[in-house]
Amino acid sequence: MTLSVCIVDDEPPARRALEWLLSHETDLRVVGMCGDGGAAVTMIKTHRPDLVFLDVQMPGGDGFDVLSALDRQPPAVVFVTAFDTYAVRAFDVRATDYLVKPFSDERFALVLSRVREVLTQRPPAAGPLVVRDGHRTYVLPCDDIEWIEAEDYYVRIHAGAQQPLVRRTLQSLLDSLEALGFIRVHRSAAVNLAHVRQVRPLPGGDAEVVLASGQIVRLSRSHRTAFHARLSVPLPR
Repeated sequence: MTLSVCIVDDEPPARRALEWLLSHETDLRVVGMCGDGGAAVTMIKTHRPDLVFLDVQMPGGDGFDVLSALDRQPPAVVFVTAFDTYAVRAFDVRATDYLVKPFSDERFALVLSRVREVLTQRPPAAGPLVVRDGHRTYVLPCDDIEWIEAEDYYVRIHAGAQQPLVRRTLQSLLDSLEALGFIRVHRSAAVNLAHVRQVRPLPGGDAEVVLASGQIVRLSRSHRTAFHARLSVPLPR
């Protein structure tokens, strides 16, 4: 299987160096390169790459702005930067890895090994979720569902402008959606991990999960360990 790759860096020599390194990998193909945040969003939406090597500081929006502007499940991301101060934030937005320039060939090889492992473990694309709200039937692509909240004996499914209220339990929906990247964050809420952009700790052990739309969902202390394990990042200290 050949994986498509985009390179985003505001320094042309850095872009060429990554392109040269990747040209030696038979299963990776560079499909686009650019040097600013706005162009990066357009390029990623156009090519839908499997992997993006993404600079942090650049004109037209930083690397985190680029990820927040993507409207669907983001590709695997490796941040490449001269600064190590963004590492915690990078893993908060589910980066696959974080490369600090300059890096060795051995470190780059480790990154590619991790990328391949992550991408080959991705679940297959799911069919839509079909639910009824009163007399209406909704066909919701699972990628479009941001989060689900329990309301008494019903659940509200948040998928952009479509927010049907369905007579089902939260657990019954999770039974069919957990394998697709959904996880409970509170006794009355679950989120789609593909839409998670930030995790902000709160006093008392709870946290806030910030989704791509800007929606904030409470992450209770009792669900934090399982949540961070699914993200494959350590709990914040």
